[in-house]
Amino acid sequence: MSAELEDLFDDANGDLAIGDLESAVEKYRRCVEVDPDFFDGWHALAMALMKTDRIKEAIGAGLKATTLEPNDLLAWTALSQMYVQDGQIGEAEDAKANARILSLGGKVVKDVT
Repeated sequence: MSAELEDLFDDANGDLAIGDLESAVEKYRRCVEVDPDFFDGWHALAMALMKTDRIKEAIGAGLKATTLEPNDLLAWTALSQMYVQDGQIGEAEDAKANARILSLGGKVVKDVT
């Protein structure tokens, strides 16, 4: 991770910690613009968007996070919560099932070697 990205992500996390969600969202967006493959940026953006009730956008960011890291338990759990808030119960159950697989030590996507 570049020093610029690390500083920006740290600043966003600081904004989140003090409750400045709008500033955090803006900075997380800039993080993923700087590095579109930055999983932590997408996951944090999704969570911040969910906290600001921008559920459709949160789901989009959450889907990007699970695409980048398909075996991340927290990403699937968060995505399930976003779907529940949006009333998409079937999708929420699917995401929850993936989280359950991961919680039991399985994998959603097997490593290709």
